[in-house]
Amino acid sequence: MAWHEELLVGFDLETTGTDPLRARIVTAAVTEVKDGEPVRHRAWLADPGVAIPEETTAIHGISTARAAAEGRPAPEVVAEIADALRGYWAAGVPVVVYNAPFDLTLLDEELRRYALPSLAAPGARPGPVIDPLVMDRALDKYRRGKRTLEAACAVYGVVLDGAHEAGADALAAVRVARALAARFPEVGDADLWDLYDDQRGWYADWADDFASWLRRKGSADATSVDRAWPLRVAA
Repeated sequence: MAWHEELLVGFDLETTGTDPLRARIVTAAVTEVKDGEPVRHRAWLADPGVAIPEETTAIHGISTARAAAEGRPAPEVVAEIADALRGYWAAGVPVVVYNAPFDLTLLDEELRRYALPSLAAPGARPGPVIDPLVMDRALDKYRRGKRTLEAACAVYGVVLDGAHEAGADALAAVRVARALAARFPEVGDADLWDLYDDQRGWYADWADDFASWLRRKGSADATSVDRAWPLRVAA
């Protein structure tokens, strides 16, 4: 069977900010999906140990007070999430992450912060990983408009109930990945690890194009565009 017809696992984080090297995990979800329907779901609420900015709370709904009162210690949550992902990868189950370099790098930085083992051993590939954002950018390169998860759901006919709730986003990411596989046979029929390598190349190409665009605008941010996927190896 093709990869998208087998078990897939959606993964999503809601965090304290937008920098994966500095932000902390607030909520996380890991959702097993078969034939587009959830069959098992795990969720976490962490006390990040730092204040959650009000503008971030406005997005995902978790305040500093709630996280401190109801959240579990961050090191425990981080370790459990990483163990869950490693378990799926060891079994060859793809983890679907919309914009993987953000979520996986942030998780790896949290592991580093608490002196826990990294997501992948040195020299090993973390995965298999499916990143619908990378595939969408490569396969429908010239489509105008946003490339957010909400926008992708609209393009690929996926219902997203409760955007920026980790469980809802994780499930929607899997459904978008399945829709991409159905629309683009070159993706749907691909070997899983060949597709992994394709995504790595597609992401690097996008990063180069984005950095060039920033340079043309005179932005100093061009030098900080990272080409690594699905995880910043030198985070």
